[in-house]
Parts: sequence; C-alpha cells; structure tokens
Amino acid sequence: MGGTFDPIHHGHLVAASEVAARFGLDEVIFVPTGQPWQKSMREVSPAEDRYLMTVVATASNPRFTVSRVDIDRGTPTYTVDTLRDLREMYPGAELYFITGADALGSILSWQNWRTLFGLARFVGVSRPGYDLNVEHLAPHLSDLPDEAVSLVEVPALAISSTECRERVRANRPVWYLVPDGVVQYISKRHLYLERATAAESVATEDHYIESKTERKSTQ
Repeated sequence: MGGTFDPIHHGHLVAASEVAARFGLDEVIFVPTGQPWQKSMREVSPAEDRYLMTVVATASNPRFTVSRVDIDRGTPTYTVDTLRDLREMYPGAELYFITGADALGSILSWQNWRTLFGLARFVGVSRPGYDLNVEHLAPHLSDLPDEAVSLVEVPALAISSTECRERVRANRPVWYLVPDGVVQYISKRHLYLERATAAESVATEDHYIESKTERKSTQ
C-alpha cells in the first residue's frame, strides 16, 4: 500500500484490512513515499517521521509490515520504481498495489504507466465523498485483463490526512482518527504546527524541563 501517510490514519488501516480480506492477501506492505513528486505544492513532513508513524500504527497487526524502499532510494518516488524494487524483493509473489481511487483516476499521468500493469494488480479504494467513476480510463485499459484494476468500497470513514493536519494546526484533537501511538508521536514531534507555534511549544517544553531541574537542585 503506497502513500504519503502524513499522517497515517484509521482510514488507511481499514482499507488495507478490507483489501487483504477481499483478495486473500498474506501480507500488506505499507510503503511511505520518500520524495512524493505529486505533492510538491505543499510541504511534506520528514520521511523519517512519516515512516515511524506508519510503524507505530501498524505494529499490532501481524499481517502489516512497513518498507523503507522508497525512503532509502533518496530520489523522487515513482510507483514504477516502487514496484520494480518490490518485485526484486518478492520474486515469486503476486503483487497488488493498493491506492486511493482518486489517485488511481490519475494513473495516466504516472511515469511509465503502461509498464505498471505488468508489475502488479491495482486496487483503488474509495475515499470519503469520492465517486468511483473511472470510465475515462476504459479506452486506455481495454486491452488489459479485467482483474488488472479493481475498485473496492471500504466502510465509510470520513477521515483524511489533510483533515488530521488541519485539526492539529487548529489545536483540535485527532484522537480516534489516527492510532493512539500516532497521536502521541505527532504531539512529541510538534508535527503540523505552524513553525512559530512549534518553536513556542518547544521553548515552553524546554523551560518546563529547565525549571523542573532547577527545583530539584534546590531541594
């Protein structure tokens, strides 16, 4: 399952679980993007933070693992490179690439998109309020087998990474939208805050630690 995961939320986890059950997958590999080329218009959190949040979020499910393949590549992330690397790592496996249906709708703009269908089957999962209509792809995919692209509706969860970031920025809770460990990680790392606010938060935290140390030394 590829994604920016900035942050990963329960919608991602439910979608992965639903697809795994639907297609009888032995394992779901979450692959956080390293340098997402299509999100260059906004600032993306550091890759290491996104990777660690994904590890925390998936740790309790034995069928979920997290790969650093895109992060460690050190170049802009293209799905064709991801799938080629995974194909080398799992030469005998039948690969399924799980992504949002909205992302799948733009697959014709992906690098070497015609090569992708020889590397994996594609599963587009529904997102809140998104129409699963991909009829515009039909003329381009007509020569592919029916199972090359599947669309799956997952339980309706009105959650998006954008909303989670905006809630944190507005000092609103994200409990129960993202896993508990991810909530704590976001707070500890001061993610998604405006830079000035984040600096103030760190300064306040440092002042608290310093004051606490001073009190101990006077006792």
